[in-house]
Amino acid sequence: PQGPSMRNDIRDCSADPPYLPPTATNTTAHLATLRGIMHTHGIHAYIVPSTDAHMSEYISERDARLGWLTGFTGSAGTAVVTQAKAALWTDSRYWTQAERELDCNWELQRTTSIESIGMWILKGVPAEGNVALDPFLFSIDTWNSYSQALHGSGRTLLPLETNLVDQAWGDQRPLPSSSEIYSLPAEFTGSSWQEKVAGIRQRMEQHVRRPTAVLLSGLEETAWLFNLRGDDIPYNPVFYSYTLLTNTTISLFVEESRLSAAAWESLRSGCPGPLCVELQEYGQVSAHLRCYTQGNVTVWLGTEYTTYGLYAIIPQEKLLEENYSPVMMAKAVKNAREQEMLRAAHVRDAVAVIQYLLWLEKTVPQGQVDEFSGAQRINAFRWAQEHSRGPSFQSISASG
Repeated sequence: PQGPSMRNDIRDCSADPPYLPPTATNTTAHLATLRGIMHTHGIHAYIVPSTDAHMSEYISERDARLGWLTGFTGSAGTAVVTQAKAALWTDSRYWTQAERELDCNWELQRTTSIESIGMWILKGVPAEGNVALDPFLFSIDTWNSYSQALHGSGRTLLPLETNLVDQAWGDQRPLPSSSEIYSLPAEFTGSSWQEKVAGIRQRMEQHVRRPTAVLLSGLEETAWLFNLRGDDIPYNPVFYSYTLLTNTTISLFVEESRLSAAAWESLRSGCPGPLCVELQEYGQVSAHLRCYTQGNVTVWLGTEYTTYGLYAIIPQEKLLEENYSPVMMAKAVKNAREQEMLRAAHVRDAVAVIQYLLWLEKTVPQGQVDEFSGAQRINAFRWAQEHSRGPSFQSISASG
């Protein structure tokens, strides 16, 4: 062990030369590339979050921009890069992990407050400087907090639709998922997608503001509404999509070639007509929304899952904002069939857990089990259960 910490599993940037554990990532080249791009755009600071364009709790490898730039693989954090410095903010769950994974290009800030990020930016960016971010990766609230933190300082908060990390990452960035998007059998859902759409349209009509459209950005919203599933994100049965549902039309923004034949048939079965799903390219949602909001319309959205990028397209007077969309509210109330299925899933899972506890009782005294093999074993018991699609998160396994 070197340096004052006397621990060799974390970095020591005060040692000469600095000590880095084998788990740290060398980020010098990635930072140099990003700074070159920032210089070209005339940007003094760039903010990189850990989220994706749908405010998902879990993200795909393709969206792991924070991990690529910093080496830090925790699920929550924010990085800011200037020409001279780079810093990562994360919460106490991840401080030790960050010290293992970051190299000495990075300062670790042991807080997540936007005030703290704002103060750091004000110190590192000249008074007339630009602070840029990708508006399609920030929630409306987070954008407003940054705006507040920099307000009156002379610095400009600049929404840049070109993601600079993606530009720096280039062709090394993982490709989008190409796996199949499939229909969930009716026995699991308790209501058809057509019934769900009719229910949401009814809520639109009953609302005092009479919205003409509902915009869905949360991946689980579209998956639930159309009874579709995918596996674009580990441990989550969702796929990249947006939906714009009006009184008479349905636009689903998704990679059409990935839909199974049955899913495609189901979505197109009501064409032409108000239950015909128009399939549009995933990347066309902004252009479509811009076009739609030219008219005399009101768009209803849930602010929890909508990015500032999409929100900013809609003129304020044409917006109906609530924390959650009517789809999220409808999805939260389970029908009788869904309740039955939930209970049955819990029983099957309980069987797997009991099998595992019995196996542990027999095997642990022989000294053959560690945390990793234990986690693998419970996964195997779960996979053996009928209808299993894998765990809902990576097993957290500890003993001693």
